[in-house]
Amino acid sequence: MIKILRYTEYIYLAVAVISVYEIYAEWNLDRNRAYLFVFFAVVSIGMFIFKKSYRKRFEERQNKNK
Repeated sequence: MIKILRYTEYIYLAVAVISVYEIYAEWNLDRNRAYLFVFFAVVSIGMFIFKKSYRKRFEERQNKNK
């Protein structure tokens, strides 16, 4: 279960990296689309941080019960 949680963290990080690339590529061509990718990047980074802290709490609780 913990391995799955680790993979989902890095999927969010990958989405953030792809979004940052799209922001760079689209900034001068279509500003509205670039703002959409800014939103995706911010949400993805926030979810990465949230999932990482949630996994650490889950691991601590699991180690405490052993």
